[in-house]
Amino acid sequence: MKKSLLSLFIASALLAGAPILASAQGKPATATAQGSASKLVLDNSTRVLTTLEQRRPEFRKDRGALKRFIESEFTRVFDQNYAARLVLGVHGRGASDADVKVFAEALSDNLMSRYGNSLLDFNQKLRVRVKSETSLPGNRGVRVSTELLRAGGEPIPVDYLMRNVGGQWKIFDVMVEGISYVQTFRNQFDGPLRQKSIPQVAAELRSGKVKADAPVN
Repeated sequence: MKKSLLSLFIASALLAGAPILASAQGKPATATAQGSASKLVLDNSTRVLTTLEQRRPEFRKDRGALKRFIESEFTRVFDQNYAARLVLGVHGRGASDADVKVFAEALSDNLMSRYGNSLLDFNQKLRVRVKSETSLPGNRGVRVSTELLRAGGEPIPVDYLMRNVGGQWKIFDVMVEGISYVQTFRNQFDGPLRQKSIPQVAAELRSGKVKADAPVN
């Protein structure tokens, strides 16, 4: 996989469940068979892929329109405040909801501004095979295990960790080839958060002084 992991984190979160392939038998996955979390994966990705295809020329010309679309979809499916608390780890203990929200939004904006445009370069024939849906320990939610299928490339394993928020399933972590979005950024920001407050680190993310980053495989 040559794309940045961050590009795939974002794409996977937005494209969760691109036209679902069957499991082993080759039959279409159903909401009943896969559960409502997998249904969210299917419904969201179908909408996102259709929109990207229909509006690709517009988005290439107007990156502001692409940014607004990505932000809208990311907010719809990703539980960014909860994910931010997990990223903050020990540094988030006792932190106010307001500080966590500021950090979550700064991290999201930093990621989108740097990697959002990569969505336009993803193969238009992306598909996702749902492999399983299992409960997480301690009633924390579910893990939807999938493979991202690309024309001319090896399948990429992608797992979605999801929890029910007010009757709606939301993603709080994405694991691409076993590498966790949450753990990646927890490791990156542990050092800065030992030296600075959450609002200070968020401000540096906003200004671009600090950039969310991950290795390229």
